[in-house]
Amino acid sequence: MPLLTVGHGPDDRARLAARLTAGGVGLLVDVRRFPGSRTNPDVQREALEDWLPAAGIGYRWDARLGGRRRLPADEPVADGWWTVAQFAAYAAHTRTAEFAAGLDEVLDAAATATVAVMCSESVWWRCHRRLVADVAVLARGVPVRHLMPDGRSAEHRPSAGAVLGDDGLVRWPGPP
Repeated sequence: MPLLTVGHGPDDRARLAARLTAGGVGLLVDVRRFPGSRTNPDVQREALEDWLPAAGIGYRWDARLGGRRRLPADEPVADGWWTVAQFAAYAAHTRTAEFAAGLDEVLDAAATATVAVMCSESVWWRCHRRLVADVAVLARGVPVRHLMPDGRSAEHRPSAGAVLGDDGLVRWPGPP
């Protein structure tokens, strides 16, 4: 089964539940490092733990896949294809044991059910879900589809700068 991704954006629980249900999602894995929202109470972790199961969708938060990573100040940027520092930092995070363990659990679940990873950004190409998808497709051979805000889904095509190394890890070297 493909792995799905979704960004909640401004959706309230009714709209988000409708998108997830239309996508056949049985388990939502929240990959926000800090699973809250100042403007949308329906996507607070505690709210999701309450209303998603009532809508027939399982919920799990996994901080290991969360964004908002930083490179140590003295560490060179190995993933120069990314021009946004937080994406370069997350790219480095995708090569950690912590990330691998989190992705393994998500993909194990996705082997038997329809699983979506969720973050707040509405569109996948401006979110760390893009990097999660690159790793899933290139390093794990798992297809990924993105549930779009308008209800469509889009097949993930790996980022142009993504390269699978001989060590089985994805890197985004060089300039964009």
